[in-house]
Amino acid sequence: MELLIDILRLLIAIIIAYFAGKLISKLKLPAILGWLITGIIIGPHALDLLSSDILDATWFTTVESLCECLFGLMIGSEMIFSQMKKSGSSILITTITESVGTFIVVSLVFGVIFYLTDIPVYLAFIFGGIALATAPAPSLSVVTSLKTDGPVTRTLIPMAALDDLAGALVFFIVIAFVSPHISTADIPVFLIILLVFTPVIIGVIIGLIFALIIKKINSNNTSLITFFIGLLVSASIGFVVNGQLGTHILNFMLIGMSYTTAIVNMIEKEKLDYITNFSQPLVGVAMMVVILNLAAPLDYHLIFGAGLYTVIYIVARAIGKYLGSYFGASITHAPDTVKKYLGFTLLPHSGVSLVFTGIAVSILEGPAPECAKIIQGTIAAAAVINEIIAVFLARQGFAWAGELNKAEEEHEASRTCHAQ
Repeated sequence: MELLIDILRLLIAIIIAYFAGKLISKLKLPAILGWLITGIIIGPHALDLLSSDILDATWFTTVESLCECLFGLMIGSEMIFSQMKKSGSSILITTITESVGTFIVVSLVFGVIFYLTDIPVYLAFIFGGIALATAPAPSLSVVTSLKTDGPVTRTLIPMAALDDLAGALVFFIVIAFVSPHISTADIPVFLIILLVFTPVIIGVIIGLIFALIIKKINSNNTSLITFFIGLLVSASIGFVVNGQLGTHILNFMLIGMSYTTAIVNMIEKEKLDYITNFSQPLVGVAMMVVILNLAAPLDYHLIFGAGLYTVIYIVARAIGKYLGSYFGASITHAPDTVKKYLGFTLLPHSGVSLVFTGIAVSILEGPAPECAKIIQGTIAAAAVINEIIAVFLARQGFAWAGELNKAEEEHEASRTCHAQ
C-alpha cells in the first residue's frame, strides 16, 4: 500500500510539473524552468511530496535510471556518423577545449584565493574537476521544448554525452592524484575506468547485437519492440553492475546514448524514423522525471546562505565554459553562432556535479573536514542558483543564435513540400 502511495505521489509530481511547464511556456520561457521550480517546491526541503524516502527508494532509482536511458535515446539518435563527418572532429576538439578551459580557469582562480587565505591549494583542483560537469538534461530540454535547430543545437547534442565523459575522466584523475596525499582511502584505478567507459561499452555491444536483429526484421512494429527490448537489456546489465558494486555509479544516460548510436548507424532510415517518432512522447516524460530527480534534492534555503565562494565559482565556471568553447569553435572554423553562443548552453550544472561533490566530501571529511565543508557548501548552493540562471542563459543563447522554433519551421516546410 505504501508503495502505491509513493507511485501516486510521483505521478502527481509529473502532472504538476507538466502544467507548470505549460504555464512557463506561455511566458516564452523553456518548460524545463517550470519543471525545475516544481521539483524544488515539491522536494524534501519544501512541500515534501517527493520525500527523501521516495528519492532513495530502489523502485524510484530504477525508474529514474530507465528514464536516463530513454533520455540518452534523444542524444544517440542524433549521432549518425555519416552526417557528423564534417563536424565530428570540431565537436570533439571543442569538447576538449571547453573542458580544459573550465578546469584551468576555476583551478587558477581558487588556487590564488586559497593560497592567499592559507587554505590547501589542492582544493582548487578538486573545484576545477567538479566544475567540468555539465548537466545535459536542462539544455537538451530547452532544445525539445523550444524546438531549436541549427549549428549550435547540432553541436550541443553530441557534446552533451562527450562532456560527461570528459568531466568524469578529469575529475577522477584529479581525485586519484589528490587522495593519496590526504586520505588513507585508495581510489582504485579500475573504478575510474568503470565509471567512465563501462556504460559506453555496455550500450555499444548490446546495440550492435540488436541492430543486426532489427536489420533482419521486416515489420516496423516488431523493430520498435525489439529496439526497446534491447534498451531494457542494456539497462538490466547496468543494474547488475551497480548491484555488484553496491552503489549507483554507472551513467545510464550514456548507456542509452551509446546503445541508440550503435542502432541508428546500422538500420534503415524508415525504421529509424518510425522508432524516433514513436519514442518522442516517452522521451518527454523521461526528461520530466530526470529533471524532477535533479531538482527535488536542491535546498532553496541555500540561495539565501550562499557565500562569496559560490559567486566566484559560478562566474569562474561560466567564463571557463564560454572561453573554452569559443576557442575550440574558433580553431575548428565552426560557424560564428557556435563560437559566440555555444558556451551559454553548457552552463547547467547540477546532477553529476553533486555526485562528484559527494565523492570529494567522502574523501575529505576525515583528514580535512574544513575543506569538505567548503566544497559541500559552495557546490550545493551553486547547483541551486546556477540551475535557474543557466536555463535562462541557455534559452538566450539559442535565441541569439536564431535557432528558436527552427525545428518546427523546417518540419512544416517539409510537410508543405511533400503535400505539393
